[in-house]
Parts: sequence; structure tokens; C-alpha cells
Amino acid sequence: MTGRAVLAAGSGDEPPVTVPRDPARDAARRELSKRMYHENDPSLLQRALNAFWDWVDRLFGTAASATPGGTVGLVVVILFVVAALAALWWRLGTPDRRAVSAAALFAERPRSAAHHRAAGEAHAAQGHWNQAVQERMRAIVRSLEERALLDTRPGRTADEAAAEAGRVLPAHADRLRAAAREFDDVTYGGRRAGEQSYRRLTELDHDLERTRPTLADSTTGTARSTRQGAAE
Repeated sequence: MTGRAVLAAGSGDEPPVTVPRDPARDAARRELSKRMYHENDPSLLQRALNAFWDWVDRLFGTAASATPGGTVGLVVVILFVVAALAALWWRLGTPDRRAVSAAALFAERPRSAAHHRAAGEAHAAQGHWNQAVQERMRAIVRSLEERALLDTRPGRTADEAAAEAGRVLPAHADRLRAAAREFDDVTYGGRRAGEQSYRRLTELDHDLERTRPTLADSTTGTARSTRQGAAE
């Protein structure tokens, strides 16, 4: 009989007893909805996480099946993409590098070039190459100011100092620009300097000390060539 459950009688003479099926199902549902039966059920957060990881697993499986080489091929592709992104970050630095690199070269009260050189050597002796590079670049700019090749300007940036010094000492313009980039990279770009970076700035500092500026000839308007080598 549709919609009803039939119970066999205790004896063959008694008619069968029928129990409505829907009330029984409702009673079972109410019983199973009690909290005691759900104490060990996963939380809403756990269910969401399980659903997310199931989705990731399906996505990974689909990508692996579509990639030559299967799972191994997909892993190789992922590693290649990660390596490319890391190389791009290393080449360009952090996204806000250009915005903050306009800060002044000298953040403290003016100190002599000799003081900056000594500070750079002290950092280099301890292997603190970032600080050593910073102090050597400051020594270069301060030395040019002390020689009156640059005007003393506390708010000057490393890039501005390199551009101005390059006009006075054109033979070293490229190295000056490279030194300014090195300073910006370690100071604002989140890069790490090494011993070679510091040695390059030290050599530039020494070469600049032995270099005379290019002076304009007042009668012909031409420039006399820069003389390099040890000062007399």
C-alpha cells in the first residue's frame, strides 16, 4: 500500500497493522537533529577549508592532465614562473623604489669626507656591505663639495650629485651614475650589496681625488681635457 508501512500480525488470524510512513521519518529526522549527534561534526570554517582544498586538488589535477609531462611538467612550469618573477624582482627592486629614491643623500648633520670614509671602512671590516656602500658614496659627494666641484646642498640626492659631478668630471660620468644607482638600490630598493660593490666605489673615490676638473677656456669657449693620474 502506497505511503504506509505494513507490520505483520502476531498470528495469522489478526489483520495486518499499518503505520503511516511520513510521521516515522519525521520522528527519525528530529531525533538525528539533536546536538548530541553532531558534536564531532566539522565546523563551518573547516568545511569551507575542505571545500577549498578539494577545489585546488581538482584544479591541479585538471592542469596536470593538460600539461605535457603530467604532474612533473606542471611542477617544472610553476618553478620556471617563480624563478622568472624572482629575477624580475631582483632586477627592478621593490615597486616603490623610484618613489622613495628621491630622499636626501645626507640624512644627518654634515660630516667630512674623511669621516664618511672611516665609517665606510669600519662597516666593511665587519662585512656590513650595505652600510659601507652608503658611507662611501657620501664620502665621494662630500669630497667633491670640499673641493668646490659641487656646491654644498644638504637636500641633494645621490642621482642629482652624480649628474652634477658628471658635468664637471665627464670622464667619470658613467661610474658616478652607476655609484648612485648602487646607493639607491641598497638604501631604498631592498637589495644587498657585496664586497665588490664597495670596492668599486672605493676605487672611484680614489680616482676622483686624482682627477682635475674640465675647465672652460674663456677665450675659445672650448673645454680642456680632464687630466687623470696622481696629483703632483
